[in-house]
Amino acid sequence: MSDRIFGGIGLALAVLFAFQATLIEAPFISDAVGPSVFPIIIAMIMGLSSLYFLFKPDPEPAWPQFGQLAEIGLAAAVMFAYAQLLPVLGFVIATMFAAGYLAWRLGSKPIEAALVGIGTAVGIYAVFHLVLGLSLARGPLGF
Repeated sequence: MSDRIFGGIGLALAVLFAFQATLIEAPFISDAVGPSVFPIIIAMIMGLSSLYFLFKPDPEPAWPQFGQLAEIGLAAAVMFAYAQLLPVLGFVIATMFAAGYLAWRLGSKPIEAALVGIGTAVGIYAVFHLVLGLSLARGPLGF
């Protein structure tokens, strides 16, 4: 039953996300596909995943213990903080901290997690900004 509730909520969020993506106004000069295509693709993937939970629920789902729920809540808080700090710190710095923290909580040693954070931030920046030419949030250091 809980999987179906999760699937229903996920499906509703996917529909809302897709609707909100259609409201994104394209600037005067834009790329050929427009700014709403990527969010709509994400909404479609989320919707399909949610449909799976609606039609193929786990008969006996195992719920996490309190400590694990706290970890999940803290990871969600980090992602919320990431979204808030992205325009302030810029893409590279904010992504470095968020990816590093999440890697650490997923089991990496602190030094490894820091390297993962740096590698993730620089790698995504290189692909999306330098190769694809997409603009990302600029921080106090100009990138």
